[in-house]
Amino acid sequence: MPRYLSLVRIDENTMPAEGPSPELMQRMGELIEEITKAGVMLATDGLTPSAQGKRVHFQGGEISVTDGPFTESKEVVGGYALMQCKDMAEAIEWTKRFLKVHEEHWTVTCEVREIAEG
Repeated sequence: MPRYLSLVRIDENTMPAEGPSPELMQRMGELIEEITKAGVMLATDGLTPSAQGKRVHFQGGEISVTDGPFTESKEVVGGYALMQCKDMAEAIEWTKRFLKVHEEHWTVTCEVREIAEG
């Protein structure tokens, strides 16, 4: 079965400074448990805020390192999910369910891509 990577992109300006609410974390935990029991979820995690990250860039034969936060980005990768699904449609359905556990003040986009095997 194909594997899919869902990159969870969040707008750090719309998320609460204290992070996800306990209610959100509970709903997310329940959904992750369901997806795992269904044999779909292979791995998932959230990431620390972009202020704690670094960008390593290669251009013209030179490497540069930039400290976060990354002000030129409206959205940052806030987490990921690695899923094994029968097809893209199934991966999208699980991703929609993930998005729906968030409160309305969040702005979250998931980019779902099939992993190239071989």
